[in-house]
Amino acid sequence: MAAATLDKSVPEDLLPPLDATSEPPPLLDGTTKLYLSYICPFAQRVWITRNFKGLQDKIKLVPLDLQNRPAWYGEKVNPTNKVPTLEHDGKFIGESLDLIKFIDSNFEGPSLLPDDPAKKQFAEESFASFDTYSGTVYKSFKGDVSKEAGPAFDYLENALHKFDDGPFLLGQFSLVDITYITVTDRFQIFLSEVFKYDITAGRPKLATWIEEMNKVEAYKQTKKADPKEVVETYKKYFLGQ
Repeated sequence: MAAATLDKSVPEDLLPPLDATSEPPPLLDGTTKLYLSYICPFAQRVWITRNFKGLQDKIKLVPLDLQNRPAWYGEKVNPTNKVPTLEHDGKFIGESLDLIKFIDSNFEGPSLLPDDPAKKQFAEESFASFDTYSGTVYKSFKGDVSKEAGPAFDYLENALHKFDDGPFLLGQFSLVDITYITVTDRFQIFLSEVFKYDITAGRPKLATWIEEMNKVEAYKQTKKADPKEVVETYKKYFLGQ
């Protein structure tokens, strides 16, 4: 079944981010909350999962301003001071990859992992490979991008050939797509603008995957990072410019 027929996301009004002057929401009051930044790619993973499963009424968003974040967040919610964090059932849970699996397993809505054993195995391999994928691209920023980042995007292109029953990494839209798309989107913006490097050149499956991802409502609703800000942030953080 195609992702579009399963996507339960609905439009919602987004609250302004809380900053250092903001009071905390009621903590551990029985309400399930997702603490996030609208522009963080890792928090975006969890946000996409929430939206796709139609959990807007079950999981309340608590957006934070990471440039001026409230002291209470690190003191009372997540001692690492990072996003995302899920407040659920009297606990605070962090780490985006753990959270997307947790939400998929513990909340209602369409499943984002298949039953097929081969696809399940490939999903776990893909999750395990993500740090290598992203790390390879990040390191390339200070070297020869086309030579050093190329293998990472070749990995995605090859992965997209694994299953032929749909345009996504497991055929149908899944947590694996969610895991990879948020940073890949930023890589595409940054590499194109700064290095004039097209990550989809010679990679038709990757190009189609990005096109199809941009048709998924749950993903489209979470694309709040301004491309100019992505470029400026990456230039400052990775290139010292």
